[in-house]
Amino acid sequence: MLPLFRKIRKKLLRESKFSRYMIYAVGEIILIVIGILIALGISNWNQNRLDSQKEQFYLDGLKTEFELSHKKLKTLMEVNRMNYENSKKVAGFINGNHPAISERELSEFLYNAFSFEIAYNPNNSILKELINSGKLENISSTDLRKHLTSWESFIQSTQNQEKALREQRERTLDIFRNGNGSIKTILDDAKITEEIGLFQNREYQSNLKVIKSLAFENNLLMFILTGMSTETEHYLPLSEEIETILKLIQKEQSK
Repeated sequence: MLPLFRKIRKKLLRESKFSRYMIYAVGEIILIVIGILIALGISNWNQNRLDSQKEQFYLDGLKTEFELSHKKLKTLMEVNRMNYENSKKVAGFINGNHPAISERELSEFLYNAFSFEIAYNPNNSILKELINSGKLENISSTDLRKHLTSWESFIQSTQNQEKALREQRERTLDIFRNGNGSIKTILDDAKITEEIGLFQNREYQSNLKVIKSLAFENNLLMFILTGMSTETEHYLPLSEEIETILKLIQKEQSK
């Protein structure tokens, strides 16, 4: 194509057809510009297509991660609720609102209240990769990017609360560790010693006296309040944030 253009230019110059040459030259420039614009358009289209593929890849990964994180959170909320609800049952016997509790009932409530520690560990590998590599800009939605960048602050706040809850749990259990009660009795009555292959106590030591302890009552009430606060002030807002992020991801995937 270029050799043909050169031949035409030379012919016009030889024939001294300058005006026609200028028209031709302008036309040639226009054709070249159009060609460049077409090439740029194709390049931009191809780049946009690649960017869209990358975005969809990350959106799919984020959707999977946040769905798994949501399931983890729901399970953790159930465990936390079981912890403080069983603690409330024990507290109900302390203040005399219920008939006398049996040793076995007390052991079962205590076991269900303090056997399961909670710690939220969401799936964040793809999100961390996006943030650390600076690829978060591949997500075109400004609203979604805003929620993704603030996600870590949600997690940090929740984990700080969980730390406070664990500390309160340990303070309550210290009543038993210090010799004022028997952890073995709790395990015996809850049938846990049999499951882990231990022998039951030869001399049965009651824990009923423990719930009459003011120190135990104070720590138990603080454990209950901290557990309830963990749910209402952290887990529930975190669950709502996950649902918002999933909705935004779905909206972007549907485009």
